[in-house]
Amino acid sequence: MNESQLLPSVRPFADWRLALRSILAFWALYLVTVVARAFLGSDPYTVILNKSATIGFGLVLTVLIYIAIARLAQHGSWRRRAIIALLASFVAAVTLSSLMIVADRHMEKPDDEMQVVSEEGYTITDTGKKVIIDRPGKDRVEVTWPGINKLEPWIQFRVAADGTVVWFFFFAAWSAFYLALVAQGRTHQLRDRAAAAEKAAQSAQIRALRYQVNPHFLFNTLNSLSSLVMTGRNDKAEEMLLALSTFFRSSLSLDPSADVTLAEEIDLQRLYLDIEMVRFPTRLHTIIDVPDDVAHARLPALILQPLVENAIKYGVSKTRDKVTLTIRAERIGEKRLSLRVTNSGQAEPGQKPARKSQGLDDHGTGVGIANVCQRLEARYGGLATCDFGPRAEGGYEVHLTLPLDPRDG
Repeated sequence: MNESQLLPSVRPFADWRLALRSILAFWALYLVTVVARAFLGSDPYTVILNKSATIGFGLVLTVLIYIAIARLAQHGSWRRRAIIALLASFVAAVTLSSLMIVADRHMEKPDDEMQVVSEEGYTITDTGKKVIIDRPGKDRVEVTWPGINKLEPWIQFRVAADGTVVWFFFFAAWSAFYLALVAQGRTHQLRDRAAAAEKAAQSAQIRALRYQVNPHFLFNTLNSLSSLVMTGRNDKAEEMLLALSTFFRSSLSLDPSADVTLAEEIDLQRLYLDIEMVRFPTRLHTIIDVPDDVAHARLPALILQPLVENAIKYGVSKTRDKVTLTIRAERIGEKRLSLRVTNSGQAEPGQKPARKSQGLDDHGTGVGIANVCQRLEARYGGLATCDFGPRAEGGYEVHLTLPLDPRDG
């Protein structure tokens, strides 16, 4: 994929403001050097007036170089742009040098006197209009400089060639500066578009992972509702339906890619646990330990729900004993948050005794833990960890660590 496919279509002359600013900056710098040089002499104002014609012609020619680049190489390769810029710079240099020769006859010569003594002892005075030679014991000799237009054609050509070389490098320098600015702008555009595409892809991945959970949870809940109705516990079924309605109304109103505070996440889990308490009124005991100093930490919405669901599914449903489900949060140092979801019942089937970190083992982790680990990976990259496995004292634990401030991710 080339650059033209990555960048949006650009209208010709869309960057005219950038080009104009660079042109004015170049010629302003030239003007500063002219003024500085002019005030080294005795007639600076005539020098500046004469150079103003050069600057005026030069500004127009530089604008024409920009038009040539924009018109002839707007969507071409950088090599084509460079060739067009060099050719246009050469034409502009020849034109300006020729215009200066033509304009010379109309310019006032500055009264800028300079005097030197030759090795022969002659005093040579250059007034800008004529050269005066004073020789000891001899008559003064005055020589008037001819205008360039009165010189032989070959000499005029040489003068024009010398001027062309000087002005070519000036125009080529502006062209290189302008193309460098354009290239920098295109690089920033490509980087911004790549960042936007990466962000959109990450957001889509997070949404897809989030939506894997809701159908799984809904299936389990409807199955429980069916069991309640079939056993004649209609009042409990109605209670569960109301809790389910509240849970989905709260959870589905969230942006899947947005962050919520830990306190808001815990409130959502309380709604979920209210539903499960209808199913297991005597077997399920919950402990939620969230200190105030981390209650406002932000994390992906519903990141704990699959873990709590797994704890119910494998820790409570598989036993007749009373099971304690614990959600515990704590600060680690200054910048990290630790979250643990633990059940005291049975371990999830198929799990090996060793704990897993970061990498996912699909044999037995199911949708729940895999979903959470993938969401953390998509959201935080290597800054988050996802450890899970059976506990030595029985039961099962999932331990998450993530940046306390989501901006660190």
